[in-house]
Amino acid sequence: MKKNMGGTDKLIRILLSIIFFLLYFTGVVSGTLGGILVALGGVFVITSFIGTCPLYVPFGLSTCKKK
Repeated sequence: MKKNMGGTDKLIRILLSIIFFLLYFTGVVSGTLGGILVALGGVFVITSFIGTCPLYVPFGLSTCKKK
């Protein structure tokens, strides 16, 4: 897949993932909401490392700098 995420987008996703994981594993958030946040954090980490967000594709979005 073509990369459609810039550096700032990746950094924000990683930071949000860390926050979501900390909230869950420290017990601040639990139950269904905690599970959703952990799953979302996992998706953020994976898409950050891949550099592609599948939700950007149908809308033609890209946070990469134009070359």
